[in-house]
Formats: sequence, C-alpha cells, structure tokens
Amino acid sequence: MSERAATNHCPYCGETTLWPREDGWECRSCLRAFSVTYLGMIPRGGEQR
Repeated sequence: MSERAATNHCPYCGETTLWPREDGWECRSCLRAFSVTYLGMIPRGGEQR
C-alpha cells in the first residue's frame, strides 16, 4: 500500500498534469513540485482544540 495521498489537481494552478516524484508530486503545467501531508483527524463537529 502506498503512503502517498492521491491528489487530482495542482494546488497552485488547478491543472491535472501531475506526475509522482519520490518526495511528492510535480505539475508539468506550472512546473511546481509539492507534497501532500496527512495532519491527523479532527474532532466530530469541527471543534477547535
């Protein structure tokens, strides 16, 4: 099982031309590289800590 989160769109330009990298994703439209990180669960109801 992969530890990468599946992403569908570039967070910078919104395009779907994404390719996996060892450390995240690269967008071939805007030439940016980024990663998606899981931060944890939030409480039900959206209460702030």
